[in-house]
Amino acid sequence: MKTATFREYVTEVLKNAIYEKGENFAVIIAEAPDLPGCFTQGRNFEEARENLMDAIDLWVTVGLKRGEEMPVVNGCHLAADVEVSAKKRAYA
Repeated sequence: MKTATFREYVTEVLKNAIYEKGENFAVIIAEAPDLPGCFTQGRNFEEARENLMDAIDLWVTVGLKRGEEMPVVNGCHLAADVEVSAKKRAYA
């Protein structure tokens, strides 16, 4: 298993991204299936991909702040050592 930086990890997640045309609206739906519940949309592919990158950043950041272990993606594990203080954990 390879240890990846944040940027490398996001790149690996994007490799598995799924893009689909919306059924009822003129949008592109973008999903990161490696990160449960991480999806977004955009008016076109480029906007959907940009929005997905933001969604991935947020998904990972929130997970790390909560002390959650990030899933291994394409054999890559995120190199992160985050300690959340008890005080911060109480307000999360």
